[in-house]
Amino acid sequence: MNVPGDLRYSSDHEWVRATSDTTAVVGITDYAQDALGDVVFVDLPDVGSTVSVGDSIGEIESTKSVSDVYSPLTGTVTEVNGDLADTPEKVNSDPYGEGWMFTIEFSDGSGLDGLMDAAAYTELSEG
Repeated sequence: MNVPGDLRYSSDHEWVRATSDTTAVVGITDYAQDALGDVVFVDLPDVGSTVSVGDSIGEIESTKSVSDVYSPLTGTVTEVNGDLADTPEKVNSDPYGEGWMFTIEFSDGSGLDGLMDAAAYTELSEG
């Protein structure tokens, strides 16, 4: 299982890459995409949506099941990965790169403090 050390993680298996003091990129973890199986459809939030930590803001459909995507931060969605509409399999092949899902402008920098580091996430996902 790939758990990059430079990211933060939610207990719902989303990863967060801060790109500034107020913006971040979000996707699902390698663990999550592996558990889902082959991803065939991704429903993402609308740009401009205001979201709170823990809100269900999208869905991922795989050959096995449908799972919710949860917001790991409170803020406003500023961009979505439109490529996933035509190539949802990028979530499987490159979850931390081309499989990113959305960017968020978060309202409180301390929101990152509530997320796990790689070691804590590894412990959660292996436990």
